Amino acid sequence: MTSLATAERNRLCDLALVAGPDAPTLCGDWTVRDLLAHLVVRESHPASVGILVKPAERLLESAQARVAREDFRSLVERVRSGPPVWSPFAVPVLGGLANIAEYTVHHEDVRRAQDSWVPRHLSQGEQDVLWRLVRTVGRGLGARSPVGVVAERADVAGARTRVRRRPGSAGDVVVRGTPLEVLLVLYGRQDHSVAAYDGDPADVARLTGADLGI
Repeated sequence: MTSLATAERNRLCDLALVAGPDAPTLCGDWTVRDLLAHLVVRESHPASVGILVKPAERLLESAQARVAREDFRSLVERVRSGPPVWSPFAVPVLGGLANIAEYTVHHEDVRRAQDSWVPRHLSQGEQDVLWRLVRTVGRGLGARSPVGVVAERADVAGARTRVRRRPGSAGDVVVRGTPLEVLLVLYGRQDHSVAAYDGDPADVARLTGADLGI
């Protein structure tokens, strides 16, 4: 599993150099430079606690702004070289597991913000890794869904997992696609995923308009 995290880290860095520092991403107003600064701070700065702790958000933003002013190629290489040895993300298994979705989703955040993007082909083994993520962390990601969610893997017959049980009287919506496309939906990239939806149109609209992810 860790090999996919490393592969996506390198693919993101390669793409960043092609796209350039000022290219847009799917992360709000962040450019590619801003996104890379976020990744550096996440892995190597105490201010990263602001990702999860609201009172520390200002420290996080300040740290990311400082890092974003670095030379762009140096910034790319900082991301490519990985976390410092003292970082929790440097622990091979922990870092690998935590980084698979992080780098896969952010790679797509750069790819799919460009006008010419097309869905990406991943190997069967890579899709298997992402499906395991959908089955494990998907419930946490789907907790904010206003409707029940069932993920269905389009490339493997019969592969289904419940992500969110019906809240109240809301019905289930089936999200069908490759594991990558389903993962992007669960991370709140509904508008930029090619996954298909089955369910009551009103429930589908509630899901596609929901603020999902972390």
